[in-house]
Amino acid sequence: MRPGKSARKAGPATKRKAAPKRKTAPKRKTAPKLQVVKAARPGPTPARTMGELMAHAYALELEASERYAEFAEAMEAHNNRAVAELFRKLARIEHRHAEQILEEMGWTRPPAPPSTGYRWEGLEAPETADFTALHYLMQPYHALVIALHNEKRAHEFFQGLAAGAATDKVRREAESMAAEEAEHVRLIEAWMKRTPMPEAGWDHDPDPPRHVD
Repeated sequence: MRPGKSARKAGPATKRKAAPKRKTAPKRKTAPKLQVVKAARPGPTPARTMGELMAHAYALELEASERYAEFAEAMEAHNNRAVAELFRKLARIEHRHAEQILEEMGWTRPPAPPSTGYRWEGLEAPETADFTALHYLMQPYHALVIALHNEKRAHEFFQGLAAGAATDKVRREAESMAAEEAEHVRLIEAWMKRTPMPEAGWDHDPDPPRHVD
């Protein structure tokens, strides 16, 4: 019995059979649009020491590098080589940023997490791309959209660290990092201007992949 409908009482001898449901053609599924979820703007986040600040910076860059590498593998699996190579390039750039932090601090190994843990706004660092942003038919321009979003989040994160810094030295360094991320934003924006924008219907696939158990 369908919810919200009352059934007629049948006589004791016979029961009225329900008319068979008419079969309808299954609805055609449309490919999802590429979306980048906008994170909440971070508020002032305290950084007590230079070591703690730089540990955050290192983890942020390293996680971004690892995620871009995972994206590259995902695109390679879908034979989307152009986007896979772009994600690999982004992974190399972020990994180099992480190495520079080790060099600047004179660290011979990755720093241990702060005793209070990393102060991310969510479960991951602000420059770590979200897997939900991927689409197997995405184009290089879309990859740059993801990168731009991440650089903006990193910029806001360091602005928050600067606003809540415990000392002037930490504040100045956090402001310097925010300025670097702002420069990365400008570089990605310039890169996007040289990259063809996708045409309408870029996500249409006449023979989409099917999940097989």
